[in-house]
Amino acid sequence: MRRRFVFLGTSLWVCLLAAVPRGQYAAPRIANAPTFNKDVAQILYKNCTTCHRPGEIAPMSLLSYKDARPWAKAIREEVSLGHMPPWHADPAHGTFLNDRRLSDENKDTVIKWVNGGAPEGSAADLPPQPTYADGWAMGQPDAVVAMSEDYPVPADGMVEYKYFEVPTHFTEDKWVQAMEVRPGNRSVVHHAIVLIKTPQTALALQPAPAPQPATFKFAPGMEETKNPDVEARKRAPFNDRPIPDRLGSLLSVYVPGQSSRVYEPGQAIRIPAGAVLLFQMHYSTTGTAASDRTRIGFKYAKEAPKQEVLISSVSNRNFTIPAGEGNHRVDAELTVQCDITIWSLTPHTHVRGKRWEYQATYPDGRTETILAVPKYDFNWQTEYIFKQPLKLPKGTRIRATAWYDNSTNNKSNPDPSSEVHWGDQTWEEMQFSFIAYTIDPVATSSSGK
Repeated sequence: MRRRFVFLGTSLWVCLLAAVPRGQYAAPRIANAPTFNKDVAQILYKNCTTCHRPGEIAPMSLLSYKDARPWAKAIREEVSLGHMPPWHADPAHGTFLNDRRLSDENKDTVIKWVNGGAPEGSAADLPPQPTYADGWAMGQPDAVVAMSEDYPVPADGMVEYKYFEVPTHFTEDKWVQAMEVRPGNRSVVHHAIVLIKTPQTALALQPAPAPQPATFKFAPGMEETKNPDVEARKRAPFNDRPIPDRLGSLLSVYVPGQSSRVYEPGQAIRIPAGAVLLFQMHYSTTGTAASDRTRIGFKYAKEAPKQEVLISSVSNRNFTIPAGEGNHRVDAELTVQCDITIWSLTPHTHVRGKRWEYQATYPDGRTETILAVPKYDFNWQTEYIFKQPLKLPKGTRIRATAWYDNSTNNKSNPDPSSEVHWGDQTWEEMQFSFIAYTIDPVATSSSGK
């Protein structure tokens, strides 16, 4: 299914370029048209070349005029349609730090450049190319933890999720402000989830923590799955790296469209001393045998943060999507048990997912849409980071709603004739959202009472 990601994500490019052989686009030159060196390069460097450069996920490099010029017509089409850079949140509901959309001014510049014949311009106008730290989008890491083996991925067949435990050898707690997951072989890694486990031996040496109240109360009945194959597959004897009894807390992910996360100054995730990192790997076969050794890089906070970032999730595993149904709704719900601040939401479905909406119902009865993703795209699974973090008081109810297209109208649908349940594999489905949050300090009166 990894190939599905690469080619679905570029299908429009291929269609556009079929009628435009490389190097043969010859629009008439227009006087005073923007040039690549003076006007367009800086836009591409800021918004595109993190992915569109050699060795990265995008299908072509846009670092130089020579790279970009053959794709001029396709660039114009993708930019004018709003497909690139990819962004799927409805601007009517919230503003986001990582909004990738081009400004209207930048769009106009790119379109005028192409319409004007896509001229190169003077070499003296070209800004310096951005530099990237040995492939790390977040910059050079302070530490790297890698899987301890090159795991062989077969040429064909289904590969169950594989779990790899890797010791950090940290002798003290580490506060991580930025992290990035880098697959060893991107062609076979559909996604990777890295979790933090504190080993039982380390737990035994630590004082018992004071009991903490639960942050969330989850709606009943949503953690059960109607898919009888799921649990059986997890424990199947042919899985040489099965799911362990204890998973741990989420640290970071690599999914289509996202591999790194940089938290704001004063925020960080804690990795305790002696922790073990658990890599959950979803491999997809490509027709050729391969191997992978995924790694994660960290940049440490300069000091202990004012706020410890925690990551939880809200999901519904108890659903059935009928065969042929084009607009099936599945809800998940939780209630906040203490005052919190939500920093980001990350929706996740598979190829039948079509849109998402999140609503907060406050203790006073007021309801607000806090995030809407009207055209969810499996190929671009985005963490939506709020520019103004959401303050949610105790008693707030969050409802996450996903809609699915299991009909023949969905060109990505593996089998419209089958009903669909929760499952790990891409031809199954999920209804799942990550929530990054902090717990607000408990207010105290000035008298100290």
